[in-house]
Amino acid sequence: MPLNDDQRMIQEAAQRFAYDRLRPFAGEWDETKHFPVDVMREAAALGFAAIYTGEAHGGSGMTRLDAVLIFEQLSRGCVATAAFLSIHNMCTWMIDSFGSDDLRARFVPELVSMERIASYCLTEPGSGSDAAAMKTRAVRDGDSYVLNGAKQFISGAGVSDIYVVMAKTGETISAFVVPKDAAGLSFGANEKKMGWNAQPTRQVIFDAVRIPAENRIGDEGEGFRFAMKGLDGGRLNIAACSLGGAQDALDRASQYAAERSQFGKPISEFQVTQFKLADMETELQASRTLLYEAAARLDAKTPDATKWCAMAKRFVTDAGSKIANDALQIHGGYGYLHDYGVERIVRDLRVHQILEGTNEIMRVIVSRAMMKGH
Repeated sequence: MPLNDDQRMIQEAAQRFAYDRLRPFAGEWDETKHFPVDVMREAAALGFAAIYTGEAHGGSGMTRLDAVLIFEQLSRGCVATAAFLSIHNMCTWMIDSFGSDDLRARFVPELVSMERIASYCLTEPGSGSDAAAMKTRAVRDGDSYVLNGAKQFISGAGVSDIYVVMAKTGETISAFVVPKDAAGLSFGANEKKMGWNAQPTRQVIFDAVRIPAENRIGDEGEGFRFAMKGLDGGRLNIAACSLGGAQDALDRASQYAAERSQFGKPISEFQVTQFKLADMETELQASRTLLYEAAARLDAKTPDATKWCAMAKRFVTDAGSKIANDALQIHGGYGYLHDYGVERIVRDLRVHQILEGTNEIMRVIVSRAMMKGH
């Protein structure tokens, strides 16, 4: 879909930031497992930490399509950093959208600036796609809740200042804001991962963690609904990160094909390379079209928005991984080397087919939506 002038300006601002402040350092951050909090705060100063959070407490008040444009461009610089900014945005939006006036006033302004960083805690050691099997519990005790349990695969854990936590309250799920300094809160070891090395991933452990009842987001029992609403946008964001990473990989492959000579001519002159590049470009543009349409439907709150978000997440993350892998193949042996950057993109994009709901679960969502009324 054609972009308007404002959207093009947003896109260009995000691309400039990505190329100036992310892309030159992405390989080093990956290698040293550095979490670039200072650089993310620079992104926050541009409004990228609260993209679709309301303006009352300093948010940017932009659309989901605007967010997709931003995360796509940021991922051309560093996929792992852009993906963490997506998670932080989801936490900020959730508190701002569903929290009380007091909760919003206490937390949102510092999240907007990333003076405080937020992590999202839904997945557990024994429950990923099956959120109903959640074991973390929050028991009301006077003016407090007491939390016990553990969350798994939590991006930013141990560094983040705030944890948006889903926990069972009786037979329902509620959402809470848990500060890092809460007594009884602890963290597992930093996981050794295939990709996303520029952000820490740890278990978050709750051992009789007591928080004030006013730290509950919305009403008791509403947490699962909030989580699902957050995941629609989260799926678009992570798809946008795949799109941007794939674009970066294709850009690198196109440049390499023009420069690399074999048998006396650039490999871009061989039909096998031309066909592969043409397929990559076609798959990339198809992904972009589907993703932008899904974002527009979420902005318009159409009844089928959840289905479109699931379709976009499944298609774009699958295509993004394939495009990045094809880019590595065009590089030949050099693609396997760290210095060329493509193998990092392949590693970083692979997890996008798993998180925010596996691509198998996306197929379940789409097929159920299709069969409604039959």
